[in-house]
Amino acid sequence: MKSTSRFLAVVGTLLPLALFFLPMWRIDLGAPQYPPPGLGIRIHIDRVEGAEPNDLANINNLNHYIGMKRIEPDAIPELDIMPWVVGVMSALGVVVGLFGRRRLLVAWIVLMAIAGGIGLYDFYKWEYDYGHDLDPHAIIKIEGMNYQPPLIGTKVLLNFTATSLPDTGFYVMSVGVVLVAVSVYTSRPRKS
Repeated sequence: MKSTSRFLAVVGTLLPLALFFLPMWRIDLGAPQYPPPGLGIRIHIDRVEGAEPNDLANINNLNHYIGMKRIEPDAIPELDIMPWVVGVMSALGVVVGLFGRRRLLVAWIVLMAIAGGIGLYDFYKWEYDYGHDLDPHAIIKIEGMNYQPPLIGTKVLLNFTATSLPDTGFYVMSVGVVLVAVSVYTSRPRKS
């Protein structure tokens, strides 16, 4: 593998470390009583916080009325696990990139895709649980209504519009995976 391809691979495998500093997902809530930008949650690999200082507390207060559980970051075990997964995957990727073994880099890309798929599935389950497992003694009850935000996209929930999308950290990580894929592609054996 050429030094340029190795360099791309190493840089690409380091980019997921941006998740330690940048949010990977965002959920935004818009409603007439909350002028733009509304309320929002930013999900990092090790914490969940409001887009603005009081947003998480306000969302938890609103959730109380419809019977949703409070969003308690300390009660989300994935926030303890994800930093380790990202750190190990980046370290493993750097080692593989330095050795310049194409098959191992392909395996790294596959592992990242599997980890991402598991993460999205787990996030979907978390959203489902929060949106469906409602307190039967809630102040506001609407038969058949659930409050699960969309996994990706926008959904109207009563008078709120919920939008759930990847955030900056996700895109930086994705660029890293693409760089590794480019390094694998550019280092393939040439047919003569």
